[in-house]
Amino acid sequence: MISRHPITPLVLAVALAAPLAANPAPTAAEAERFAAAAEARLMELWVAAERADWVQSTYITDDTEVLAAQAQQRVIAATMELAAAAKRFDGVALPADVARKLSLLKLSLALPAPADPALAGELTRIAAAMEGAYSKGTYCPPGKDACLDLQELSRIMAASRSEPELAEAWRGWHAIAPPMKKDFARYVELANIGARDLGYADMGAYWRAKYDMSPAAFAAEVERLWQQVKPLYDALHAYVRHRLVQTYGAAVVPPDGPIPAHLLGNMWAQSWGNIYPLLAPANADPGFDLSERLRARKLDEREMVRYGERFFTSLGFAPLPATFWERSLFAKPRDREVVCHASAYDVDWADDLRLKMCIEITGEDFATVHHELGHNIYQRAYNRLDPLFRDSAHDGFHEAIGDTIALSVTPAYLVRLGLLDAEPPADKDLGLLLQMALEKVAFLPFGLLVDQWRWQVFSQEVTPDGYNAAWWKLRERYQGVKPPLPRSEADFDPGAKYHVPANVSYTRYFLAGILQFQFHRALCDEAGYRGPLHRCSIFANEAAGAKLRAALEMGASRPWPEVMHALTGTRTMDANALIEYFAPLKAWLDEQNRGVKVGW
Repeated sequence: MISRHPITPLVLAVALAAPLAANPAPTAAEAERFAAAAEARLMELWVAAERADWVQSTYITDDTEVLAAQAQQRVIAATMELAAAAKRFDGVALPADVARKLSLLKLSLALPAPADPALAGELTRIAAAMEGAYSKGTYCPPGKDACLDLQELSRIMAASRSEPELAEAWRGWHAIAPPMKKDFARYVELANIGARDLGYADMGAYWRAKYDMSPAAFAAEVERLWQQVKPLYDALHAYVRHRLVQTYGAAVVPPDGPIPAHLLGNMWAQSWGNIYPLLAPANADPGFDLSERLRARKLDEREMVRYGERFFTSLGFAPLPATFWERSLFAKPRDREVVCHASAYDVDWADDLRLKMCIEITGEDFATVHHELGHNIYQRAYNRLDPLFRDSAHDGFHEAIGDTIALSVTPAYLVRLGLLDAEPPADKDLGLLLQMALEKVAFLPFGLLVDQWRWQVFSQEVTPDGYNAAWWKLRERYQGVKPPLPRSEADFDPGAKYHVPANVSYTRYFLAGILQFQFHRALCDEAGYRGPLHRCSIFANEAAGAKLRAALEMGASRPWPEVMHALTGTRTMDANALIEYFAPLKAWLDEQNRGVKVGW
């Protein structure tokens, strides 16, 4: 732990009792002591909560859920107390770093809780229970001996081309969510109380305030970015719908309407790469299947992670610590339930880095490993900063860094690794770009709408009797998809997506979908690359690594536009790099869509 001042029990007591001190006039020096004491107190609680969360995620039981909830409750209670105490310094002229710390303190919670201890305890128990219910969810098909978990159902969604089988898998997974609806509604009530206690209109406004701009300005910024990429998404949607009509018929896929969500290869229709074989351009086969290449090498899960580590060491980053390899979870255990959703941990907020992921030997997971290690490398890069600055510039940055690295998983990179004999010729790029767009571009509206829905729920524009209708209204508006089966308010389809019951804000993923291309272009420029953006890999380029490391080491110590400037030379988020990356594909899609309706 790094701090500017030695923290003793006396200093801590005096700092936290500051509002009751004899001298009622707060000072900058007092604020600095308060911030340092608060960081010391929080660091101890953060580490305890991270350890409890790790155990709860890797050994799901009623007891570990309770222990994780209790640890999180202690973090929330202390943060709420400290945030309230920090109001004493509102209006005081403070050094920039102290002012930023107090602002970050107020915004540091993913889940602000009510001041009432009983209500706070109820909220954290509900949050832990919803995540546990999601992770233990299974579908038991009638007449079958075995139940299917999400991984198994996802394999059906990815591989099957039987519309009834896809609809059944979709229905089966979404059936896990309705029992959560009552708890979710109560969680909304309690989280809103916590947000209002901190001075925000509701939980959605609290989340939107974390981006160095007002909540209203941030909402407008997100919509601006979406409008930049919407023409590309609309062109992709039209092409995919037309090909699905050819596969399933107009009776199943309306030629001018939303696409049934179960036909897009993913449980939430958030990425469409699994249906690429139905959509592939003629003569665009790059001549290799990365999943097959990885399996032919007889790789295990650990070696998949080693590839990711070697990417970062090629840029000049240090190897992962020995404890990473001893303590991480790379494969789903046979003897217990775990949260398989991939996550990167920094358990002691210093060097105890870990990966939790049920890795499969696929090209998709190969890229995901690179992404998750990007989180770990980021966490270690800022671990020398004061505790409240040990975070990314904003949460979209954390996601974007990993995705930026994954963009360098190109054929040229695979050749360097010996996984390919030669890079495919340029005339094969179209297929690779389409595959990438089915993952990256197709995801953008989903990345946007999950929190659009929650913002409406938190503001009470949408109430529990309209949860599901509002969800599908947004999914049709932004994604152009519709449910495969009739839905009602007896369903709770948002709850079938992990981040909703797990209280993980989602706009970060939309922002990362934009920023990764902006970062990728800047790092490719730094590396001296001059070819098409989609062919660039920064693997083994230490100049690009040095530029990346300098930005990561800033953590949250400066407003994100300053970190953005250090990495890209600009202070704004912008989708032009994404548009440049996919420009050859957009031209081709426009040709394919002649005579085809674009939009829905």
